[in-house]
Amino acid sequence: MIEVVNINKTFGDAHILKDVSATFEKGKVNLIIGQSGSGKSVLAKCIVGLHEVDSGQILYDGRDFTKMDRLLRKEIRQEIGMLFQGSALFDSMTVEENIMFPLTMFTKMSRKEMQDRVNFCLERVNLAGRNKLYPAECSGGMQKRIAIARAISMNPKYLFCDEPNSGLDPQTSILIDNLIREITYEYEITTIVITHDMNSVIEIGDSVIFINKGQNWWQGDRKSIITTDNQEINDFVFASDFMKEIKEKMKSE
Repeated sequence: MIEVVNINKTFGDAHILKDVSATFEKGKVNLIIGQSGSGKSVLAKCIVGLHEVDSGQILYDGRDFTKMDRLLRKEIRQEIGMLFQGSALFDSMTVEENIMFPLTMFTKMSRKEMQDRVNFCLERVNLAGRNKLYPAECSGGMQKRIAIARAISMNPKYLFCDEPNSGLDPQTSILIDNLIREITYEYEITTIVITHDMNSVIEIGDSVIFINKGQNWWQGDRKSIITTDNQEINDFVFASDFMKEIKEKMKSE
């Protein structure tokens, strides 16, 4: 579990995060949504330590990340898996080498142990046998699955996903959503997903936090989104006629 307690973040005169508090639960897919510029990406970067907060606390299973020195933070970061928006694979490395990279950097595994772990992770994302391919030889959906395999290679307690469906077709987006959900449940990971994909909100949002003007404006699950009378989240999630139709269909079920 990750807890954010009354955090504030400013850049110059811009007050980006304003007393934001939230709880991201273990074994659940926790989504952060909001308009561009609302502060959701800054929130995620504060949680992983890419930005320092001005005040407040960030707790990893009760451990106060904000008060840790560099070495203690390194231990926490080794428990974190990251799935970046553009997959962020190394073009000059094979699939196998990409997945093995964090194992080489942060573990003392033998070569055989690393090889076994790579093979296991590839099997888990349904890409067994693709070890020797290069990223350029893989589709966008395959690259996202390879990135997920790399993100889980070190058995993370926490998984951060930045726009995992960006640039993917709807069918592949559903595949990635399902994979993130399966891995979260299977390994009881605390998963945080930043997304603009409203299909992801409806399908896998165990917990959804709506950031609006730097504040935690609304929090609930994918079911309560359908019935909320919060005007701002209704305007954001159900802006299109298609999403309005989905809302009415789900309310009637």
